[in-house]
Amino acid sequence: MSILALRTDNPHAELYLIDVDGTLLRDTQWEAHRELSATIHTKMMQLLHDSGISLTDIRGIVFYKGPGSFTGLRIGVSVANALAASLKVPVIGVNGEDWLKSGVDQCVRSHGFSPIEPFYGSEAHITLPKK
Repeated sequence: MSILALRTDNPHAELYLIDVDGTLLRDTQWEAHRELSATIHTKMMQLLHDSGISLTDIRGIVFYKGPGSFTGLRIGVSVANALAASLKVPVIGVNGEDWLKSGVDQCVRSHGFSPIEPFYGSEAHITLPKK
């Protein structure tokens, strides 16, 4: 029984696999930058494979909800929500320095799926049309 944690708020993406008692089983970090959407699923499946854990062993998802990169958070929250919904497990959005421990503690006490939203911290910087 494990919890998967994702952090995608900056170019350096992070995935963690944590036992429900809070013990870190395995983690991986990589420079995802503009390749996050193309690499996150592969990195996640490799992390699970290297740990001998299947998707069906996941009992919850913890996501660092921000603030941070608009695109990184948007991709990460989409993956976290979709995975949690398909597995029918809780997904917890947290922030702050102690996000991982706090998220795992909340996840262990939660039941069922309720989608989360990212916290961007400010308005997105979107280029206006040139016309």
